[in-house]
Amino acid sequence: MSGADLDPTTPVVIRRGPSPVMPLTGPLIDGFGRIHTDLRVSVTDRCNLRCVYCMPEEGMVFSAREDVLTFGELLRVARVAHGLGVRTVRLTGGEPLVRRGIVDFVKDLAHLGFDDIAMTTNAMDLARLAGPLAKAGLTRVNVSCDSLKEDRFAAIRRRGDLATVLAAMDAADQEGLGPVKVNVVVLAGVNDDEVLDFAAFARQSGRVVRFIEFMPLDGDHSWTPSRVVASAAILERIDRVWPLERVTSAHEIAPAVRYRFRDGGGEIGVIATVTQPFCGTCDRLRLTADGHIRNCLFAEDETPLRDLMRAGCDDPAIERAIRRAVWEKKAGRGSDDLTLLRPRRSMSMIGG
Repeated sequence: MSGADLDPTTPVVIRRGPSPVMPLTGPLIDGFGRIHTDLRVSVTDRCNLRCVYCMPEEGMVFSAREDVLTFGELLRVARVAHGLGVRTVRLTGGEPLVRRGIVDFVKDLAHLGFDDIAMTTNAMDLARLAGPLAKAGLTRVNVSCDSLKEDRFAAIRRRGDLATVLAAMDAADQEGLGPVKVNVVVLAGVNDDEVLDFAAFARQSGRVVRFIEFMPLDGDHSWTPSRVVASAAILERIDRVWPLERVTSAHEIAPAVRYRFRDGGGEIGVIATVTQPFCGTCDRLRLTADGHIRNCLFAEDETPLRDLMRAGCDDPAIERAIRRAVWEKKAGRGSDDLTLLRPRRSMSMIGG
C-alpha cells in the first residue's frame, strides 16, 4: 500500500451552504451544505459496565428518571425527524438494552418507516434479546469488544466477561442481525498489541472489526493525545501481514473507512475521529436520553426538546428546533477550526 492508500479518511472539505438564511423546507441541512439523514438516539445514560474509556469506576451520577425522555417522547422526535428526511436510526446509551421496554420501542420505531434501525451494545444482554429485537424490526447490531483476552477484557470493562460477548455475537448472527460489526477502542499500552489478533478474528469470523481511536469523552478525564493509537498506524501494522485495499469510496458518508483483505479474507474498518476527522461528510445528529439535540459529538451547545414537548408544543415547533440545531452546526468537532474539544458531557451522557 502507498501512503495515500493508508490515509484513513477522505480529506476534510467544508463548504458553505447556498444561503446565509436557514431554510424552513427541504433537506435537513447545515450552514456548510451537509445534509443530515442519520439520527443517533440515546435511550438511557445508564450502563451495566464501567469501561475505562467511557465511565468512572465509581461515583457516576445518572439522570433522574423523570428527566429521561419517555419512549413516547423519543418516538415523537424520531417521527418528526423522519419527516425531515432522516432515514437511519441508531439506538445507543449508556447501554440501550438495560432499559425496560426496549423491544417494544424498537417495534414502534420500525413502524415509522426508517430504512435502517441499528443498535450499539455492550452485548451483556444481547444473547437473550437478539431474537425479540430482530422480530421487532432491528436491522443490525454493533458490539463493543475491546480485548480477546479474558483478563484484559475484564480490566477494560471493569464488569462483565468476554464469553458472554462472544456468545452474543453468535446469537445476533443467528437471528439475522449481522454481519455483526465489532467495535474496538484502541488504547495505547493497553490493548494496541491485539490489533493483529482482532484482524485475525475478522478473517476467521466474517465479522467487520472496526478500530476506533480513543476520544476525549471518558468520564475519568484521563484522555491524553499520547493514549491515542492513530488509525494509519493500525492499518500499516495489519497491511504488513495481510495486505489491504480500501473499500470506501471517496464520496461515501460513513464514520468508518472500510478496508478489505486483498486475499478475500474479510473486512476491517477504522474510525479516525482524532487524527483524521470525517467532519466534511458528517450526516449525523444526536438525541440525548434527557431530550437534547446535539449536532456534533463534541458540541458545546445543545437544543432542549424535552422542555418544549412537556410545555405542550406542536410538531412544527419540534421541526423548527431540529432545523435550527442542525443549521448552527460548526465546521467540525464542535468548533469552526476543527479543534478537538472535550465536551462537558462524557460519551455515556451524550450517546455513542
